[in-house]
Amino acid sequence: MPTGVHLRDPREQLFAAAEQILEQEGPDALTSRAVTLRAGCAKGVLHRHFESFDAFLAEYVLDRISLLQAQGAVLRDSAGTGTVAGNLTDALIKLFGPAAVSIVALVTFNNQLRVRLREARAAGGVPIMTEIGQVLAGYLTAEQGLGRLAADADVSRLAPTLVGAAHLMFAGLDGLPPWPEDVRDVVVSVLGSALTSR
Repeated sequence: MPTGVHLRDPREQLFAAAEQILEQEGPDALTSRAVTLRAGCAKGVLHRHFESFDAFLAEYVLDRISLLQAQGAVLRDSAGTGTVAGNLTDALIKLFGPAAVSIVALVTFNNQLRVRLREARAAGGVPIMTEIGQVLAGYLTAEQGLGRLAADADVSRLAPTLVGAAHLMFAGLDGLPPWPEDVRDVVVSVLGSALTSR
């Protein structure tokens, strides 16, 4: 592979390559060689921008977390529109895409990556899962303020329960997304009587 290939934004190109590998082949296929091959650059490019492959992975996960938080702002802004169950169904389908599910597996089995992310994030917990929980809690709190979720609903319990139920649903399908109707059924089941508007 020629080393003189010019990359407009090497970090983003490498992140995009990692995303494609995770979506198409899963976390086991994510190596520095696979990333640079997919990005169409020499292996040295990755090491020029990151101190190690673990550092690259940590930066990639943090970048995806920031994108996820941007999606969270969109979800929060949807409070009061559509239905609570419909908004959550759409959000879970977007938030638990193949790359997000693969990132959870990647972090779970990579000790060095977990240590780096623990140092870089204030949130604690499992990266991606914790942030999705925060996104859902923010949305549920907004809906509660509008009276579309019961005033006595415990958002701090509902949000992680939704995250766990959704993760099991999305991770158990070998890359195939669940039917939206099935996701909605889970949302309605978890929220139960807390839903004053479905």
